[in-house]
Amino acid sequence: MKAWGGRFTEGPDPVAAEFGRSIEVDRELALDDLTGSIAHVRGLERAGLLSVAERDALVAGLEGLATEVEGGGFPWDPELEDVHLNLEMALAARIGPVAGKLHTGRSRNDQVATDLRLWLRRTAAGLDARILDLEGALVGLARREEGTVMPGHTHIQPAQPVLLAHHLLAYVEMLERDRGRFADAVRRANRSPLGSGAIAGTGYPIDRAAVAAELGFDGPTHNSIDAVGDRDFVIESMAAAALTMAHLSRLAEEIVWWTHPAFGWIRPADAFSTGSSMMPNKRNPDPAELVRGRAARVIGQLTGLLALLKGIPASYQRDLQEDKPPLFDALAVLDASLRVLAGMVSTLRVDGERMAAAAGRGFTTATAVADTIVGEGIPFRVAHGIAGRLVAAAERAGTELDGVTDADVAEAFRAAEDPAARERADDPALPGRIRAAATVAGALARCDVVGGTAPARVAAELAGHEARLAEETGRAR
Repeated sequence: MKAWGGRFTEGPDPVAAEFGRSIEVDRELALDDLTGSIAHVRGLERAGLLSVAERDALVAGLEGLATEVEGGGFPWDPELEDVHLNLEMALAARIGPVAGKLHTGRSRNDQVATDLRLWLRRTAAGLDARILDLEGALVGLARREEGTVMPGHTHIQPAQPVLLAHHLLAYVEMLERDRGRFADAVRRANRSPLGSGAIAGTGYPIDRAAVAAELGFDGPTHNSIDAVGDRDFVIESMAAAALTMAHLSRLAEEIVWWTHPAFGWIRPADAFSTGSSMMPNKRNPDPAELVRGRAARVIGQLTGLLALLKGIPASYQRDLQEDKPPLFDALAVLDASLRVLAGMVSTLRVDGERMAAAAGRGFTTATAVADTIVGEGIPFRVAHGIAGRLVAAAERAGTELDGVTDADVAEAFRAAEDPAARERADDPALPGRIRAAATVAGALARCDVVGGTAPARVAAELAGHEARLAEETGRAR
């Protein structure tokens, strides 16, 4: 049975019918469709289009369908095209002809636009909880390894020493921005299209604001053409998902590298590792690799949706049926990726000694040395050159920067084209100050600004995140 077949004299070609079917995908919207239908029924009764008895029969029938859907016992019929017709026909079979009044004053166009917004709102709430779980795992690891030092990298080269906790909290900052982007997308999506009809609005005196309020929306949409064709909220949510996956992929990339024996900084738990069917020695961080790969999948889905939207005119076009598969898949991939990384991070074992040993290699304290020289009254560009000469001296001697000799320091200062620097060259206490600054501890201590890696600053940030997570999740981390 087709809900739209009145003006046709023959049925659709079987190939065309199969091509247009969406029930396997949009049945995901069933509970949201039923929620919207219940609010719509109450709106029809308030408008005088249903009696109280009809309203009650329809609501009871819809609530019964919701119970069937939740329990997994609803009999989906692929011949009925989509989720909307499956539920409407099932309602008619259960409560009789009054079910025919359900679709008064609405179209599948405003119906699916409403369903998608309701689905996104509850799905985003679940994703927010998953992001908080991963933040909690990162903060928990940062707390356990609060004093662990590692080499910070730029250009994938040793740069400056940082605390591992500081590095982990960088991902917490990214995830907090991701939460904000999802919240922004939901805020803009939180308008009700119900009452927009197919394109021009409904022809009945339905109180759209009351229906919107019942569904938890901030109000109704204000243009029926835009309301049924708008998928900006889908694109925004996909963009938020793609960027979150990009952040997860960056974390996964570091996990993959840090587990390599050449680094040996971390070891994933057995539960988050796999072996090889051929090579008995292998211990692979597969979950991290899969997160990295699936980030590409979500980014591709976002690009596909943008291409879908850019070529269609205003209002509803059937092309928009293709918005749901990538949206549903992308957010499911994101949910699974957040879950697996939270488990992986929370069970990581860190080799702090190896990290600390690497933190001082590559002359990573040279910036701290340059900053210390500036404290001697030397211009930074001159100080930069002196520190560079000290790096060269250490490299020639096969030592780290804190191993330079008094003679190395004096020579580096005398070679500077700056009178103040040459004057400082004969200060007997100067080499000791330089060597102290060249230690990993000295370098960490210098970065004592808001957002810096100095231990006290990182401790304050860590405590702040712990307090926030305890408040937002209702449990201590």
